[in-house]
Formats: sequence, structure tokens, C-alpha cells
Amino acid sequence: MKIYIATHRKYEMPKDDLYQPLMVGATLRDKVPTGYQRDDQNDNISAKNPNFNELTGLYWMWKNSTEEVTGLVHYRRYLGKKGGHDFAGRLNEKQIHDLLVNYDVILPKQRNYFIENQRNHYLHAHAHKPYEIMEKLIREDYADFYPAFQRMEQSTKAHLFNMFIMKKDAFNDYAAFVFGVLDKVEQQVDLSTLHGQDSRVFGFLSERLMDTWLNTRNYSHVDVPVISLEKTNWFDKGTQFLKRKFLPNSKKKVHF
Repeated sequence: MKIYIATHRKYEMPKDDLYQPLMVGATLRDKVPTGYQRDDQNDNISAKNPNFNELTGLYWMWKNSTEEVTGLVHYRRYLGKKGGHDFAGRLNEKQIHDLLVNYDVILPKQRNYFIENQRNHYLHAHAHKPYEIMEKLIREDYADFYPAFQRMEQSTKAHLFNMFIMKKDAFNDYAAFVFGVLDKVEQQVDLSTLHGQDSRVFGFLSERLMDTWLNTRNYSHVDVPVISLEKTNWFDKGTQFLKRKFLPNSKKKVHF
């Protein structure tokens, strides 16, 4: 069992063997701290990190890790038994094992946007063309997944952050789907037209693939709270959400 912590910089990390820091985009970094796993060893897409975010780490895990249970969290976010701001409350090996006795997948608690479905939320926050390409591609090339994709679009809730803990068979199936879709989307997206946060396009698109995959394959899953090490300014976050929805031409902040 190994839970990888995606990070792009040195940060305070757990000291136990269960959690392994994973430097994403390592091939683009001047220095990788001692003890951090690089994502540019063996089969990798590390150089694509500016557009794929933590997915370059996920790809490395898929192609190179051998654990029977694996997971991905963020240097600022962990999965825990209860929420909070201290990574000491993160799931330990026994808690993970106990959950996986009954479930195939452990996910962060769904984010509920209440007044906006997932399709509209994405399009209010990001460039439209990549999403439309992915939607068409799933409809035509992944028809079995399209009904679940449509349900995801119309739901106000979603499992976000590209965070999870899974049994190996489920993880391999998930990663094959995500990178199968994104590889085809990448071939049709003109990255030169995307700027600022929109350049992180594949990391954002992939968040819409978790529930699409989960609700097609029908793996059993359980949601757990998210531990956020850096406290959220909910007033600012709510204000930006409303600006994106009702003032689409205003300056936007996304994922902060």
C-alpha cells in the first residue's frame, strides 16, 4: 500500500512509510528534494506537467508503481476520517484497509455547487473548446461512458481534485480510461490558444472523468472528508463563483 502526495515544491510532509511525496513535473525542476519520488523516471509524461498538473504523477504511478493499493493526494489536501487543517488526521493504513474490505474506491467528499450543474460550472470557469472536444469524443468513441458523462454534467455534485485511494485493478482501469480519453483530446486541442489557468486544461478536464468512470464501471466507493492544510477563504471563493456565473466577462479566479 502506498499513497503518493503530488507536489510541485518542497513542503512539510508526513514521515511514515505509507505516504510518499511525488514531485510532479520533475523533469522541469532545477532540484528535487531528497526522499521525493520523481515523476520523470522510466515511462513518464513529466514534461507535460504545465498542461496535465498532478496527472503527470498519476501517469507515473500507473506505469511504474507495483502496490496492490495505491492513492493520490495533494501536498495541501489529504483524505481523512474527519475534516480539519492538520495532516495528522489523514487516513492511516488500518483505516484504509478497513474501508477497502467493503469498497473498491475511497474518494474525497463530493463538492456540491447547489445552484449550478457541473457542465455550467466548468464552462463558466474555463475555456469552452476543450470541454466540447471531450464531450464529443466520449459520445462517439466511448459510448458506454456517455450516459454517465451526461449524468455528471447535470449533477450539482462531483468528486473533484483527482484524489483517490483504490485497489490496483480499479486503479489500472481508471487510469487507462482517463489517459485514453485525454490522449485523444490532446490531439485536437490547440494549446497555443490557452493562457493562464486555462493552460492546465487536462488537469481540469480529468476531474469530470472520475464520476463518468465510476458510474459506468459501478465500482463500489465511499466518500471521506478532505483535510485542507491551508484554510479556505470561503467569502472570496463564493464571490468568485458568483462572478464566474453571473459576470462571465469579468476577471476570474479558479482553483485557489
